[in-house]
Amino acid sequence: MHKLSIKTRLSRVKWTKAVLIVTVIVFVFILRKRVIMKLRSQKVEKLIYTNILLAVRKMQGHKRFIPADKFTLKHLPERYQDKDLYEYIKIISNQTVRVSVTMTTPHRPDVWPKTTQPYPFHNMSNRRNLRTGSGRVKFINKYIDGFKQNGIIGRTDSALCWCKKCQDSDSPSNVWWEFYVHTATHVVFDDIEASHTTLRLFYDKDDSPVVSVDKVSLVGANIEYDSCVLKSVTCDKTLGEKLTIISEKYVNIWEKITNKYNDPGREYTLNFIVSHPHGCAKQISIGQRKYELHVYGGTKYTYTTSTCPGSSGANVLFVGYNDTWRFDVVHSGSLKSGLNYSGVGVFY
Repeated sequence: MHKLSIKTRLSRVKWTKAVLIVTVIVFVFILRKRVIMKLRSQKVEKLIYTNILLAVRKMQGHKRFIPADKFTLKHLPERYQDKDLYEYIKIISNQTVRVSVTMTTPHRPDVWPKTTQPYPFHNMSNRRNLRTGSGRVKFINKYIDGFKQNGIIGRTDSALCWCKKCQDSDSPSNVWWEFYVHTATHVVFDDIEASHTTLRLFYDKDDSPVVSVDKVSLVGANIEYDSCVLKSVTCDKTLGEKLTIISEKYVNIWEKITNKYNDPGREYTLNFIVSHPHGCAKQISIGQRKYELHVYGGTKYTYTTSTCPGSSGANVLFVGYNDTWRFDVVHSGSLKSGLNYSGVGVFY
């Protein structure tokens, strides 16, 4: 067999090294390009969301959207510029979450009950496509080894944390928090959609840190009332304790507001909604309650308060009304007249 000279061997080694170096350089260049493209994509997405929101604010009747992180006492009508009411709205804001759903169940009806109105997304069965709505954390319970440590509503069937991280772990946490979220049935219709739902919390501004949970189950849903209750779980101590503190603050301020705005001789029409229009960062809108419609043993409301796609499922709060667990309503849709309407609630 012909032997290569030392010079030829060295030449081939140098050539191999050169090829390797060039390959590494090309790989680094491609990787850098992909990172830059990803960053640009994120910036573009953020820009798109920002432009959508700017467009919304320019629309007639939508200029009352107020970014949650910029909301002040002065945004309230003069009659309602009350520090307790302001604090109440801020706490409701802290409880508000963005609801993202990536699957549409085949079980949605074609029309709303007892109507000929098409039911949202009924023609998108079994499709994977992102849509967003809003919701609100109502109750939170802490568990240790399956025993409830605090909270009033709810129970667990688990002895250990059932979040996705723990389900994939050989040592799931024995300490966890379960919390309930109220939204609209047309946002999350059943168990199939709930299992493809992600909740983003504390999304108050465009650059808010991403805090999300993706283990969600359906507790119950009522099509007529357009009311849906979800349950989620976390073993993140920081998140669990933060939600607990917010819940405790809510109870305290709720009692103050209930007592303060409980004068039978005065009519209160102020209405506010905290939501994620178009899936964007949290917005607060202030308006007026208009009309009531008594249906299904409860009451549906209309109001002037600004909403957009993505606001569905947000709690609709009326000053002077009780907003306990069974008696609140969520944003459901809009009328041709320009008024918005809620799902059904039972108030006293």
